Amino acid sequence: MEIQEFVETLDQEGRSLAAAAEKAGVDADVPTCAGWQVRDLVRHTGMVHRWATAFVAEGHTSYHPDGGLPDLDHDELLAWFRDGHRRLVDTLAGASPDIRCWSFLPAPSPLAFWARRQAHETTVHRVDAESALGGEPTAVPSDFAVDGIDELLLGFHARDKSRVRTEEPRVLRVRATDRPDAVWTVRLSSEAPAGERSGPDEDADVDCELAGPAGGLYLALWNRAPFPGVTGDASLATLWREKSAITWS
Repeated sequence: MEIQEFVETLDQEGRSLAAAAEKAGVDADVPTCAGWQVRDLVRHTGMVHRWATAFVAEGHTSYHPDGGLPDLDHDELLAWFRDGHRRLVDTLAGASPDIRCWSFLPAPSPLAFWARRQAHETTVHRVDAESALGGEPTAVPSDFAVDGIDELLLGFHARDKSRVRTEEPRVLRVRATDRPDAVWTVRLSSEAPAGERSGPDEDADVDCELAGPAGGLYLALWNRAPFPGVTGDASLATLWREKSAITWS
């Protein structure tokens, strides 16, 4: 996906998040984020948006701490969120392609990293906001979901921070049933997971396969929905559920 597509997705998803949060009300529980109410979700996502904006707008070339959570609530909180989201979208849309700033996952450029990361950050939290309304969340498009699975399996969980580990080597396969080119093989061990995109007909032995439409797998791998399908050793699906959470630190 191109930077412009990520920025457009970020724009739409942020507006949808705010609309769902407003409709649910800040006191509503967020089923997909245990212990959170909508106000916690809005404060967190708005803080992340401002944090990301600072790297691109101010050109920080090393890690820069976030600005903390605001002491705002109700209408003031939602207005604060919308303002920060708008600034992030405008900053990314207007940034020079060769901007140099800090980032934390491999990407073609820092701008490509931040546009992609914030599009996925906001999409996942839009789903959280919609979960406070009950019912099914708006579907995640297949192409975007495949990109997000790439980011999660080959980016986040390739880092030493990943806690998805096994005492004995195991192999996990993730297969998008609506995209024949979207298959991942993840080798688990006592080290950080080693993931790669696989060929659709690759016949390597696997211990467990997680399969389903890309949009469903995306939400499941982010622990926002059950896995569409699990074959083989289901303990690896449980391991993922228990150890894969990406936490703010």
